[in-house]
Amino acid sequence: MEWKRFLLAVLAAGFVSSITDWLFAGTLFHSKYNAHPEIWRSSVAKSETSAVIWSVTLGFLTCAAFVLTCAIFHINAYRGTLPFAALCWLMIPLPLLVTNALFIKLHPLIVVSHALGWLAKLCVAALAAALFAA
Repeated sequence: MEWKRFLLAVLAAGFVSSITDWLFAGTLFHSKYNAHPEIWRSSVAKSETSAVIWSVTLGFLTCAAFVLTCAIFHINAYRGTLPFAALCWLMIPLPLLVTNALFIKLHPLIVVSHALGWLAKLCVAALAAALFAA
């Protein structure tokens, strides 16, 4: 894979997935975070800028790892990248989120929104891998 195409795929996927993260984790069911306010860090005394920067950075890293994995395993068409994204979602973030929800007081709609956000992020990375990195 050409490094310029890889970089383009990662930048496109990372940018779009940061928007989907904002939609699913920051906007959708936002009021449900107050169902159990004691589990969230207080943002009254401290800015969330550092957490947002880390979250966006890790989102770009996720997209880079996904695109690189597709390249390594020669998964370069939509018919391959999208099912691979769904399988990755079923293997990693979905079980992790559900397991966390079983032991941590999270509103069910927060778990749903975060799970959908992960699925969207992986599908965006899959589309970018097929479109740019092929």
